[in-house]
Amino acid sequence: MKRLISVFVAAFLALVVAATPASARPLEGPRAQGLVGDQADGYLGIVSSAGAAYAQQVAQVNAARRDQYAKVAAKQGTTVEAVGAVFGAKLWQQTRSGEYFRDANGNWVRKP
Repeated sequence: MKRLISVFVAAFLALVVAATPASARPLEGPRAQGLVGDQADGYLGIVSSAGAAYAQQVAQVNAARRDQYAKVAAKQGTTVEAVGAVFGAKLWQQTRSGEYFRDANGNWVRKP
């Protein structure tokens, strides 16, 4: 049953990601500068201390994502964390060369 839920969540999030134009990604400039990046848990994070200037914007993006994940989780009968993890995998696919992504072990990885 959990696998079936994961498949539905993944399919739904794939549609959401596919429908979002790349230009709609939040904080494009700071991403390109290596100051902020997406994370395996589905949220945006601050990569370097210089990125702290964007803390309020990162918090706003994360609040919106959390709301979206909660809606999906409620529909699918799963947890917000599980939905975030599925979305995090999709975010890695969207991460551009030179941008940072925090893996499940908590390490910031620069995408080649």
